Amino acid sequence: MIMERGKPLLARVNPSFIWFSLFVALVLHMLIGLGNYFWTPDLLAMTLVFWSVHQPRRVGMGAAFVFGLMMDVHESTLLGQNALAYTLLCFGALAMHRRLLWFPVQQQSIQVLPLFALATLAEWLTHLIAGHTMANWSLLLAPLIQALLWPLLSTVLLIPQRIDRSSPLTRTL
Repeated sequence: MIMERGKPLLARVNPSFIWFSLFVALVLHMLIGLGNYFWTPDLLAMTLVFWSVHQPRRVGMGAAFVFGLMMDVHESTLLGQNALAYTLLCFGALAMHRRLLWFPVQQQSIQVLPLFALATLAEWLTHLIAGHTMANWSLLLAPLIQALLWPLLSTVLLIPQRIDRSSPLTRTL
């Protein structure tokens, strides 16, 4: 792969930072999800997709399944509903991770929109099959918001990798 001119190389990511960011996303999603608003973005799903794309050997479908089970227990939903959605999400991210990294961040958000919509659809269908009430069509607003927040999340999670390790200030870190 040929690098573009002026595009800096990213430093290696610390594995503890990956799991810390996933844990923070889990806690934030639990706190934000207390309102049960249909339009709230799934921060955990976004973080899982990000790390599945950028670090596919460290975060994959197994991690997505475990985090999905945690969310199922937290939300008291059908056991496996979020686990299925997160696993499908990470499978799609792993399938397209090489191609996705060729695009700029703004175009990546267009590429991940169908993934977020698929995960929302999977949750909605399992909810419907379980015999619960029909969900509102405005539920599809959340994947759009997640896709719009993708550039912000990418920028924030790549900050530790963009730190210049050769500068005197960061040698002590």
